[in-house]
Amino acid sequence: MVQQIVLPIKDSNVLKMVQDTLLDSFRAGRRNYTIFQVGKATLLRVSDVMTLKKSDVYNPDGSVKHTAFMTGKANTLYLKPVQQDLLQYHDWLLQENIISDWLFPSTAHSDRHITEKQFYKVMARVGELLSINYLCTHTMRKTGAYRVYTQSNYNIGLVMHLLNHSSEAMTLAYLGLDQASRETILDQIDFG
Repeated sequence: MVQQIVLPIKDSNVLKMVQDTLLDSFRAGRRNYTIFQVGKATLLRVSDVMTLKKSDVYNPDGSVKHTAFMTGKANTLYLKPVQQDLLQYHDWLLQENIISDWLFPSTAHSDRHITEKQFYKVMARVGELLSINYLCTHTMRKTGAYRVYTQSNYNIGLVMHLLNHSSEAMTLAYLGLDQASRETILDQIDFG
């Protein structure tokens, strides 16, 4: 089996196309889109995103919690960046009459959450539709990490902490920062 290369989505236009395709090309598009948005904003592994409960992110009145706490992990999730997406998703769940304790239930069995394999198929389909060969379930975490890195003035320490990595080298490799992208960054430096 060939190892698939998984890269962050670095281009904002490509990111928008992926988001639009997730939203518009599936019966459960709102769910698929929200999974991607939550994964991207929290930098959680897909396995952790899938096992979120509704009670982890929503207050009893349907409002979005400020932060969620991952059980079994010392991980606090800041939800404000995806608050609007989560509110729209909550409305969609009500409209579709989907009742489940899981935040992201399976459409076939609402007593179970969507599996990584199901979401892998969704991401693979988006890749096919858009002719992008580097999309998979890990794309959302890598994309979120890359966006934090570039929009925080290349704060590698912050990204390392958010990803729970133990070395800068691991984080830089994870971000897909190859020689070409390092050179692009170096081209923007005024060495005096």
